Amino acid sequence: MDRERLQSAARDNLWMHFTPHSRFETEDVPIIVRGEGAYIFDADGRRYLDGLGGLFVNQLGHGRQDLADAAAAQARELAFHPIWSYAHPRAIELAERLASLAPGSLNRVFFTSGGGEAVESAWKLAKNYFKLQGKPTKHKVISRAVAYHGTPHGALSITGLPDLKAPFEPLVPSAFRVPNTNLYRASAITAGLLDGSDPRAFGRWAADQIGLAIEYEGPDTVAAVFLEPVQNAGGCFPPPPGYWQRVREICDAYDVLLVSDEVICAYGRLGEMFGADRYGYVPDIITSAKGMTSGYAPMGAMIAKDELMEPFLREKKAFLHGYTWGGHPVGAAVALANLDAFEREGILDQVRSNEGAFRATLERLLDLPIVGDVRGAGYFYGIELVRDKTTRETLTEEECQRILYGYLSKALWDAGLYCRADDRGDPVIQLSPPLIVGQAEFDEMERILREVLTTAGAML
Repeated sequence: MDRERLQSAARDNLWMHFTPHSRFETEDVPIIVRGEGAYIFDADGRRYLDGLGGLFVNQLGHGRQDLADAAAAQARELAFHPIWSYAHPRAIELAERLASLAPGSLNRVFFTSGGGEAVESAWKLAKNYFKLQGKPTKHKVISRAVAYHGTPHGALSITGLPDLKAPFEPLVPSAFRVPNTNLYRASAITAGLLDGSDPRAFGRWAADQIGLAIEYEGPDTVAAVFLEPVQNAGGCFPPPPGYWQRVREICDAYDVLLVSDEVICAYGRLGEMFGADRYGYVPDIITSAKGMTSGYAPMGAMIAKDELMEPFLREKKAFLHGYTWGGHPVGAAVALANLDAFEREGILDQVRSNEGAFRATLERLLDLPIVGDVRGAGYFYGIELVRDKTTRETLTEEECQRILYGYLSKALWDAGLYCRADDRGDPVIQLSPPLIVGQAEFDEMERILREVLTTAGAML
């Protein structure tokens, strides 16, 4: 298709995700035609730094021959076969590989085609597991405010973003929210009890809210707690010191499964294969996707501890759940090649050794009046925008519409940076570049952000 036909077909036939299509009545659809390394190129030949890794997905960069070759070779050998009572070599090999990398006794790998499906699978497993254990009333889940866990009905119920859920209600009942770990907003979150100056105290308080929620709902009704190592929505909330250890204690005390939702945080994003390793805890289930294949094929996985399989073996029962594309041979082959490249190229060391430089480069933006906070870990950062740095007053709804969406998103794109401007929670800019980038790309991001945010600040 030529450019004009692409634009016409995109408007008339393609239903884009999370996209208000009315905007394309007056402007072109951005059409990305290729990628190379840390950069993407549009249909007009313009180049953009991929500051979001596609959508927290692309770990190893664009245009890699090794991953494309792995997909092609597998498609020639065995393009598809389901893992419903059958197996194929790539699914077996990938399951063994992931089990060897996961913490503790998380040795059972249930493949999906994406992250939302992995979360959905984890909730269903938790309910099924407790039924087989003779505890059928344990079915509720607890997650954090503003957290995003996916779009399937169950995963959306776990999500803590009311505006995202409202169009599809009523959703699955029995999902409840606790405060998140936004240290910058500790005073508001704790109603003035803590000001955030003692991160460990705030972490203890936030973790204890999970225990209180379990008590309130009744420990005999709560099946699982779903948390991300670093919460994405709201702008990259790292856990305060001691938070995860206290959460693990609480879950153990109440016989509640701890689910580490690592759809974004796994596969090097935080400098470890799994976020749980970075923060020193062992969950009962890990949900993952995105970076498992660096985006070269759809693939997700729920990784569960051996104990969760035991009652199915004992009772000779099947987990009556699955997906046509789960464990797809091509996706599994790409994931194996992706993990090979991680080891061969020292990707985890690359992230760990450059994390401090990335943070320090972004923190240079703190001299701008509109930048209130820079937070995150590894190659995963959020920049919170404020209208008053001293009081931490956030942007008004009108300012979010006019500045965040009306100006920032397009201005960053026009300046050559693909990233995310978002106000699910407080207004933030999120960065999650491919794990292959270094100081040159950090400087490029900072330069573009400084230019655009300076103009945005003048619009307040």
